[in-house]
Amino acid sequence: MKRYTYQQLSSIDKSYLWHPFTQMKSWEKEEILIIEKGSGNYLIDVNGKRYLDGVASLWANVHGHRNKKIDGAVDNQLKKIAHSTFLGLSHPGAIILSRMLIDIAPDGLKRVFYSDSGATAVEIAIKIALQYWFNTGKPQRHIFVSLNNAYHGDTIGSVSVGGIGLFHSTYKPLLFKTIKAPSPYCYRCELGLVYPSCKLACVQKIDEILARNEGRVAALVLEPMIQAAGGFITSPHGYLKAAAMIAKKHNVLLILDEVATGFGRTGKMFACEHEDVKPDIMAVAKGISAGYLPLAATFTTQNIYNAFLGEYAEKKTFYHGHTYTANPLAVAAAIANLEIFKKDKIIRQLQPKIRLLTRGLKKIAALEHVGQIRQLGMMTGIELVLDKKTKQPYPFEHRTGARVCAEIRKHGIILRPLDDVVVLMPPLSITEQEILRLLAEVEKAIRTVTEKPTVKT
Repeated sequence: MKRYTYQQLSSIDKSYLWHPFTQMKSWEKEEILIIEKGSGNYLIDVNGKRYLDGVASLWANVHGHRNKKIDGAVDNQLKKIAHSTFLGLSHPGAIILSRMLIDIAPDGLKRVFYSDSGATAVEIAIKIALQYWFNTGKPQRHIFVSLNNAYHGDTIGSVSVGGIGLFHSTYKPLLFKTIKAPSPYCYRCELGLVYPSCKLACVQKIDEILARNEGRVAALVLEPMIQAAGGFITSPHGYLKAAAMIAKKHNVLLILDEVATGFGRTGKMFACEHEDVKPDIMAVAKGISAGYLPLAATFTTQNIYNAFLGEYAEKKTFYHGHTYTANPLAVAAAIANLEIFKKDKIIRQLQPKIRLLTRGLKKIAALEHVGQIRQLGMMTGIELVLDKKTKQPYPFEHRTGARVCAEIRKHGIILRPLDDVVVLMPPLSITEQEILRLLAEVEKAIRTVTEKPTVKT
């Protein structure tokens, strides 16, 4: 490939590209960062500058960039075949990976349906849930219940069960109707209550919704333990378990979206393990391939799978699929990823890193404009506020979170905020020394952006 200068690449980018979740008017005026390579926990731009990957390339990278084992697995597969359809055919990698995934999945999940992104995994979960009830003679069960502040992806079905107005309100005419329950956002409780004296009133709202719609709800859709894109909102202790019990009480399927939380991010392989919750359907993506290639999966129980079995004339088949379903290259990366988890005991290795991160965040929590820090394992959200006592947020147009991330980038660290929540979610392979550096630079960046300069007299 021809070698281009930074200026040439920047010019072409601004002339032809449209970036996701990006205001392009601003982008076209800015000096953009163009990443060319990766090494370990670092990204390297076209000018050779190294950046600590503080958000794991959008919460996906697990073992670092250019991991030798995963590189080798993909290279070996490429020598065989890059892709063949999964419609009516199979291949060794997909077969082997399915058993590996079920071996680590929550008890009761027995079947794997592959796809290629978190949104499609959730979309599939929604369609399976709906068709399950149709196939079992209960088509009246077609309502989905989800949470405010939820994010499940950008396809129409996943947006329908989402609950972030900034991302989703424009597309309301396209969406199917769902019922929203309060978010377990204790810092800014929708019900005006205080935990734990609230006695989990937000989860009781789910019970009320299901009772009012008895026999008509197909599934309850949740992000277990932490609403990631909603602002890294961590659920209070017992919330997930209580919600799961309520779903079971009303004979409603429980769909858990582990796209962001799965594969070690919360300190356990899957977040639902924190409260020993066993879903009926579970969606995974991102970390499944260690952030190497697009791959996702939707797990179901055997009972749900059985509802789709029948003669052709019964039309119980699940008519859904993708061109790149179970892509052999992505599957090879995923197998190598899970082998690393097992051989290197990644979950056990994470525990001292998590403790170090927790201790270090206490200093940042004391800053004048840090309203709350929400952490679960290696997932951290730092909510910035204009007034700590009243919890008054910064005006949206001030882009305070973005300015903090721009400041820290000057010092060789890449972060991406969620409005005014600064997100820390590095690869699980981050070292303790790198954690300390990340924390120190985040603290300095927050101070630089939010604190008024000292007036000299």
